[in-house]
Amino acid sequence: MNYRFDWAIVTSGKYFDWLASGLYVTIKLSVVSIALSFLVGLVIAMMRMSHVRPVRWFAHGYLEFFRNTPLLVQIFFWYFGSYKILPQAVNDWLVAQDFEFAAAVIALTIYTSAFIAEDIRSGVRSIPKEQMEAARSSGFSYVRSMRYIILPQAVRLTIPPLINQFLNLMKNSSLAMTIGVAELMYQARQVESYTFKGFEAFSAATIVYLALSFLITGLMTLYDKKVLQPMKGH
Repeated sequence: MNYRFDWAIVTSGKYFDWLASGLYVTIKLSVVSIALSFLVGLVIAMMRMSHVRPVRWFAHGYLEFFRNTPLLVQIFFWYFGSYKILPQAVNDWLVAQDFEFAAAVIALTIYTSAFIAEDIRSGVRSIPKEQMEAARSSGFSYVRSMRYIILPQAVRLTIPPLINQFLNLMKNSSLAMTIGVAELMYQARQVESYTFKGFEAFSAATIVYLALSFLITGLMTLYDKKVLQPMKGH
């Protein structure tokens, strides 16, 4: 084995800057997509539990379609086909911003929101129905009962599975490199192309992804220890 490792290329100089830039884009892509997927997932979960059948059917179709379609297909769809279904003004705005980044955010948001919606729905179902009945008998409307009584408890209880979804989203963000988003994997590929040091480049990317995963897992464990366990004690 004549291969000579050169870890300096990923710990200093311009290639380190490239990887740091990729890490910044990965975090930015993950944070924006996490925020949007939570909001969309919350809305879809409410629609899924609606008493209006067409609304409930639409939400059911949304969940089945996006949960059973590969994420990579959805990324390519929004990148290559979104201009066919989105208004021209929206497409022009996206192009003026960063179209590749926007397409990745849309795909990650919609894909992850389908899973988050089911997690939230499970959380709502874990709340005893007597609480809803008590809220309604106290004069709360259905919407106000969900907003002030049921949802806060349900979201709190579904934090661990939600964080798992956020963890998956962060890892899935690496697929954005396929449409040219300069995130961490894209930059690691660039370093490999310029230096032929693929082992060092992808090892560095792997370590960074592991660090991010451990960070998210640690936050989940801390939340369970500091918030959920005391709640169970009461």
